[in-house]
Amino acid sequence: MQLAALAEASAALAATSSRLEKVRLLAECLRALEPEERATGVAWLSGRLLGGRVGLGPATIHQLRSVPPAPAASLTVAEAAGRIEALRGIAGAGSGARRRQALGELFARATAAEQDFLARLLLGELRQGALEGVMADAIAAAAGLPPAEVRRAIMLAGDVTPVAVAALGEGRDGLARFRLALYEPVKPMLASPTEDVASALAALGAAAFEYKLDGARVQVHKGDRGVRIYSRTGRDVSDSLPELVAAVSAWPVRTLVVDGEAIALDGSGRPRPFQETMRRFGRKREVGDLQAELPMSLFCFDCLHAEGEDLIDRPTAARFERLAAHVPEAAIVPRTITGELEAAEAFLRDALEHGHEGLMAKSLEAPYEAGSRGAAWLKIKLAHTLDLVVLAAEWGSGRRRGWLSNLHLGARDPNGGFVMLGKTFKGLTDEMLRWQTERLRELAVDSDGYVVRVRPELVVEIAFNELQVSRRYPGGLALRFARVLRYRPDKTAAEADTIDTVRAIAGLGKR
Repeated sequence: MQLAALAEASAALAATSSRLEKVRLLAECLRALEPEERATGVAWLSGRLLGGRVGLGPATIHQLRSVPPAPAASLTVAEAAGRIEALRGIAGAGSGARRRQALGELFARATAAEQDFLARLLLGELRQGALEGVMADAIAAAAGLPPAEVRRAIMLAGDVTPVAVAALGEGRDGLARFRLALYEPVKPMLASPTEDVASALAALGAAAFEYKLDGARVQVHKGDRGVRIYSRTGRDVSDSLPELVAAVSAWPVRTLVVDGEAIALDGSGRPRPFQETMRRFGRKREVGDLQAELPMSLFCFDCLHAEGEDLIDRPTAARFERLAAHVPEAAIVPRTITGELEAAEAFLRDALEHGHEGLMAKSLEAPYEAGSRGAAWLKIKLAHTLDLVVLAAEWGSGRRRGWLSNLHLGARDPNGGFVMLGKTFKGLTDEMLRWQTERLRELAVDSDGYVVRVRPELVVEIAFNELQVSRRYPGGLALRFARVLRYRPDKTAAEADTIDTVRAIAGLGKR
């Protein structure tokens, strides 16, 4: 397939907000890809570069935009992918200059439209609205398969690319290979916000209410290779949590996959601040000292597999039964099942009195929908918060001089990109200012000397009093009295709250 055709499809995707049209365009493009181009094509149409970054900074890539473009298209997708992959093999003295030269040669072979496509892909700015749900439907349409089967395979694979290759090449037989496998974490099921206990009961009827713990989401796998613990992004964090590995190793079950929260508690059993819990993650040195200072506890709330049986398609109530059968009661999150408002509100008060941030409400009939943020799981918090993405930051003045402080905040647009909702520097400690200045400078793509625009990768949890109608921002809404609670290194920008969620909150009235 010509790279020009892929770039044209990308531009067409970005230009339409119609989900049906996006699916049609993607399916048409997927059918046209050669078998060896499918993985690359799916990744690039999703805005991802296979293999990660190529060792060239944003400034270099921006400079290459000035390379005179080719007068006519000649590159194929396969050739462009091969040349980009070759950049990673350039090492040693002078490797930066040689990478720049090699990429410049690729840009010289590309037309203006192809150059723009490649530059935005390399910069991480290729946002065409081909999100996972849209891509799943497009793969189903291109391969002539039921969308539900494709989505389930993606859930189990944890990545859309191998599923697309299998579906397009082998059809249903290809999808059959994707099963829940030990030591291959699946994406976590997600929750949508709701106003209060009453609204959760109205939506779900009798439901399971659980303490909402302010810890780190983990998925625990136990099998012949021992116990491994994965973060919500799929990173193996077992070595950072040896006491949890030891605890699960002692449970009398051969094979198990459970979903839960790792959390640091103080001497009275109350949760420590989230930032203290996160200190235990990613540490490979001094784990013993941190373990003594910040011992971790594990609270499980779902069971995806037990003793050779996959449970993700079973209803919640059945998964709870298996969880109770294989996990000690002390390691299960506190839960009550009720359809009574008074009982649920009493349980909420109990959670808050124990220092937790609210409740989760869960349908008793729903399967485990990995990676999905639907209506089967609802989160209830008294303080209203959003997980937003940092789009830019301004250099501070006064006490904040020399630090990037005033954050430009955006919600994720399901059709691609981010929608700005406002700015804030409230709630930032000196430690946070120092850290974010260093991190944002690493992510910088442009600056006018005052505002530094960054790659949209950092997720930050923002508390606010209310949302107000605003003509200033393109989403028509602005945060009032926004303040930073914490950064969320456990979340990617793809997991940030969407503008649709923000609009739904605005419809619930002032808070």
